[in-house]
Parts: sequence; structure tokens; C-alpha cells
Amino acid sequence: MPAEVKSLNEECGIFGVWGTPDAAKLTYIGLFALQHRGQEGAGITVNNGGHLTTKRGFGLLTDVFDSPTAVEEMTGSAAIGHVRYSTAGSNLLENIQPLPFNFSDTQFALAHNGNLTNAISIRRRLEDRGAIYHSSSDTENLMHLIRLSQADNLDDQMKEALNVIKGGFAYLVMTKDRLYAALDPNGFRPLVVGQLANGAYVVCSETCALDAVGAEFKFDVQPGQLIKIDDAGITVDQYTTDTQLAICSMEFIYFARPDSDIYGVNVHSARKRMGARLAQEQPVDNADMVIGVPNSSLSAAMGYAQESGLPYEMGLVKNQYSARTFIEPTQALREQGVNMKLSAVKGVVRGKNLILVDDSIVRGTTSRRIVKLLKDAGAASVHLRIASPPLRYPCFYGIDIQHVRELIAANKTIEQMREIFGADSLGFLSVQGVVDAVNLKTDAPNKGLCVAYFDGKYPTPLYDYEEEYDRDQAQLQQMR
Repeated sequence: MPAEVKSLNEECGIFGVWGTPDAAKLTYIGLFALQHRGQEGAGITVNNGGHLTTKRGFGLLTDVFDSPTAVEEMTGSAAIGHVRYSTAGSNLLENIQPLPFNFSDTQFALAHNGNLTNAISIRRRLEDRGAIYHSSSDTENLMHLIRLSQADNLDDQMKEALNVIKGGFAYLVMTKDRLYAALDPNGFRPLVVGQLANGAYVVCSETCALDAVGAEFKFDVQPGQLIKIDDAGITVDQYTTDTQLAICSMEFIYFARPDSDIYGVNVHSARKRMGARLAQEQPVDNADMVIGVPNSSLSAAMGYAQESGLPYEMGLVKNQYSARTFIEPTQALREQGVNMKLSAVKGVVRGKNLILVDDSIVRGTTSRRIVKLLKDAGAASVHLRIASPPLRYPCFYGIDIQHVRELIAANKTIEQMREIFGADSLGFLSVQGVVDAVNLKTDAPNKGLCVAYFDGKYPTPLYDYEEEYDRDQAQLQQMR
């Protein structure tokens, strides 16, 4: 089992630009800002006068583009790029995106963030009709649906295909003369549009990537929208009006960079409010200080400290250059992974009663090791506070948790978890606390957040996953 400092992984980040001579370079910079969204693979497709060229490979962006000339050689005025963490499809070269397609009459390139819930049944149906797939990724379904569409033009073919696929998706599709961006009807994954000073348009997963390339934020792509960018400018259309915002709450809790804004809400500020609400809901008597688990929990820890009137201290230090522990070949080396990545500041925590704030608990292996790390450093007590509700249900829209057996909160009570972790107390934020802290300006359920991981109420049918989910739930009931 992987034993990273954080065991929850977002599928990917996407970046596209149209209308600037340094398109590949800007895409590289934008993807670098989105590297936190995926580290298994990366790629860029560049459009040079209507000819598409793709370079992709395993590892980080710097592994794939590993020489000063690797990006400079990709000349062209438009590009799309992708950083990947695999959920659907194996970690194979042919699954690394953008996916290139070379037809006799044209070329396409696809980049996708999310997970399709009806991908298996679509693929089975299309293969029965003679479709030949080049990857095991769910992303490829869209290309086959576009090419099989009988609609009169590419815009309508895109719309028809987008209405067939279900689940979570933010798509970038580049052709020889245009760039499309599309968001699923619930907006599970974030997608934003910006503009460079020279007039070129940028579409990407987070506003931090706009900032990185010097683009001005224009708007958040809305659920069900289809954006077209070409040399004539930008066109905003709807491929469906049957929409209801349900953006993944884990974007605010953990995935997105703290300097990003999502639907007008700054991620760092939302996390601080979650921490403050957590202090109200789950206070600790006689604590000396608040510390956070680096790096994604620091904002919530600051909010908790401010609300409780306790000092916020650096009790844990993260080694920014540590190896990725999940690739280690033995469990013994994985067990050492947390010690490689985190160190306790003994002079700060020794003899102190600590409130340790983390953003979420998935499998629980990391929480146990961090509590032990602090107690081995001399902490008198460790009160674990989680700035999200217990994760009890799997996600099917683009997060790598698809079985309840992987979620410790689905299998153990809070008291059982406390004992396993060795914490002196354990408390979680409520679902309403998350909803209120993010406070999106919408009248959609849960103020526009998907909180299915916490309450099991999915905003869409699960399609291909329905049977598997029901089986998992039945097994869980038997265990209880």
C-alpha cells in the first residue's frame, strides 16, 4: 500500500494556450505551476501552422523535458499540456497525455482532468462497432465519439460527444485550427480562462497557472460549457443546460494550491476558515500550541490557532527533496518514508500539549506515524484535529479512492481510529463546516460542493461503478 505523506491523489492538471509564438514555453511554465496535481507523467502538444507535434513521458515535467532545448524545439503558436496522476487506465506510456490522434484528414490532441463513470460501457459499445483504442485511458472515448458523430460540423460533433460521456471531466481538445475547452455538467474539476497581454487566451486547471505565465484572469468555466478559441477569438457556448454545480470539495480542502482562486474563493482563505470552524467544533482544553502537517494543512492550522487564541508553531519540517516513498520496493523502506519526509522540531514540541491539524485522513497510515514522530520527539500529548469530515465513501469523479476498504473512517469508529493513531484525542470538521467555510455564492445543494466522500450522496448516477459500489457497501455492512 502506498505510504506517501498524503495518500490522496488528484488525477491531473491541464493547460492550454492559443495565439502566442512562445506557446510551448508558456505551457511548460503553466504545467510547472500545476505539478502538484500529478507527478506520474507529463506531456505537451504544440500546433505549428496546423501541424501538431507531441512530446510526453514518465515522471515530472523536468524529467520529460530534461534539456534546455527540449521545450525550445517545440515551435508553434498554440499548445496544450498535461501533468498526470492515473485513476482510470494503467500507468503506461500510451496513457500519458495529451493523447495524439493522426487521421488522414486532420490531427487532434486531447487532455483530460477527471474520471468518466460510463467509460467502460462506452468503450465496449464502440469496440463492437469496430473502434480501435490506442490506450486504456477513459480519455480516449471522447475522440471516438467525435469521429463517429454524424453532426454537420465539428462544434456540433463536440457537443454530441460531450452529451454521451458522464462523470467528472475538464477537457482540452486541440485541432489544427482551434482549441476547445469543456467542463462536465457538475463542474467537478476546476477550469479557468485567462488572457495574455498580447491577446492570446489561456485555459487551465487553476488560477495559479495563470499567474505563473502572466495571464489576466477572465472567468471560471461553468458547468456544461463548451469554449472555442481560434484566430477569430473566443466563443462561449453550452453543450447542455442540464447543469448543477458540485465542484469537488477536496479541491478546497487539499488538492488546489493555496494561491489559487476557485469560483471567486481563495483556497488559502477557505482553508483558514475551515481551521477556525474546526476550533469552534472540536476545541482542546489545556493545549500549548497548534501545529500543522506540511504543506497542505498549514492554512487550516493557522485558522485553528487564530480562533483558539493559541500560538501557531512550526512543529514539523518537511524535507522538500525527499524521494517519493510509494516507489520504494519494500514495506520497510516505505515505513521510513515519513521520517524521510518529515522531521519534528524537538526544541518546539518537547514537553508540550500539541494540537496537530491535518487536512484529511484517507488510509490512516501517515497519521499514525506523524503522531508517533511527535511523541518520540517528546510531546506530552498530541490532539489530532482534521479540517474535513471523515472520508467514508469512494470518489468516482477523478480521485484515486474507489473502494471503501481503502478508507479507514469507513471501517473504524472515531475512537478506534484514535487508538490506532496513538493520539490523545481525535476530532473532525463537520460537513456543514466545510460548506460554510468555502461559502460559494450559489443556491445549488451544499452551496455548490460535492461532499459525497463524506455523506455518500452522489450528485450523479454512478453508471459503470454502480454494481461495484453496491457490492462494497454490502461487504462493509457485513463487516460491521
